Amino acid sequence: MPSITPSLWFDHDLEEAAAFYTSVFPNSRIEGFNRTTEAGPGEPGTVLSGSFVLDGARFIGINGGPQFPFSEAVSFTIGCKDQDEVDYYWERLTDGGEESQCGWCKDRFGLSWQIVPDRLYELIGDPDRARAAAATQAMYGMRKIVVADLERAVAGEFTR
Repeated sequence: MPSITPSLWFDHDLEEAAAFYTSVFPNSRIEGFNRTTEAGPGEPGTVLSGSFVLDGARFIGINGGPQFPFSEAVSFTIGCKDQDEVDYYWERLTDGGEESQCGWCKDRFGLSWQIVPDRLYELIGDPDRARAAAATQAMYGMRKIVVADLERAVAGEFTR
């Protein structure tokens, strides 16, 4: 079966983004960059493209210019085992970026992420529809997902 590799279009900061992402995610590394030569295009030594691995998943990127900025139409989901993991990724990815809602954020490069605790899926999938609805409603009022607040909502104790 062929592999599927996300390809990310950066304005001009692929090298900086790859260094940032590989510092955030475990088991990550930069594979390498392709740079312009004296033949062009652009300034010799400028990064044109490259590849990096984030927690075992390979990504490729290009510095293509500002024509195609990232949008929320594409995002990457980080499944977190607990609140500590949620806090870790949220803090790092929103540093220089921006918070959105329901566990979504954008990093400093404009790439969208969904930082989701496993417990959220358990609670919104609860067979008790009232509990599932309470967890879902609580999530709608959150930026970063807070597991304790979801648990309080399911118990009928959470209000925003």
